[in-house]
Amino acid sequence: MDWEAFFEVHKDLPREGPGAPEDVAWALDLAALPEGAVICDAAAGPGGDVPALLAARGARVVAFDRSEAFVAQMQARFAGNEAVTVCTADLAAIADLPQAPFDMIWCAGALYFLGLDQGLSVMADALKPGGVLAFSEPCFFAEQPDTAARAFWEGYPTRDTGGILAAVSAAGYQVLGSRKVPDAGWEAYYQPMEARIAALRPGADARLTAMLDLCAAEADHWRAVKDQTGYLLTVARKP
Repeated sequence: MDWEAFFEVHKDLPREGPGAPEDVAWALDLAALPEGAVICDAAAGPGGDVPALLAARGARVVAFDRSEAFVAQMQARFAGNEAVTVCTADLAAIADLPQAPFDMIWCAGALYFLGLDQGLSVMADALKPGGVLAFSEPCFFAEQPDTAARAFWEGYPTRDTGGILAAVSAAGYQVLGSRKVPDAGWEAYYQPMEARIAALRPGADARLTAMLDLCAAEADHWRAVKDQTGYLLTVARKP
């Protein structure tokens, strides 16, 4: 991956993955957090979900990412907001953060970097007893997804809804609810990215053009297979 070209496309985008404030609100409603809860936005990208997480009563949010570019964007975005702490960390080291364990972990479109089973274990170690994990995970919604739908996840061992929920339960969590991340959440990610692609194309060199083409193709690919696959958002409680 040409990360320099990647960040040239993605810098200053409002979010770094599919989702919408309504997804966060739904998860918070199921979580029924105590007032003043400490919520971790894990692998938060530029912090697109932080404002919605702050809607929880008296919540404090710890947002981290491993990318210095995204951390810098969050630091500028939430400068002066005493309810938000921004730091650089790796997803696998979430339990080592000084603010852990958390009342809730929100992990949108990032748990798959660890793999579902390992990710569920890592998140459990960073949650208080009774804490809540809300995460979105690649999912097949068709019984027989076609080759294009399978190719969208580039070899990731994608499961169906039943397989994801079975893994959550096997990891010792109580499933509070799950739902498909709606198309509007994906468009909230792709449409700003496509606008940036259009702005960058004039004068782009060959290396940047290749990245622009790759990012544009991803959006087109998702729209072609969105009835068969996408993200399942799951909310679960640790015992």
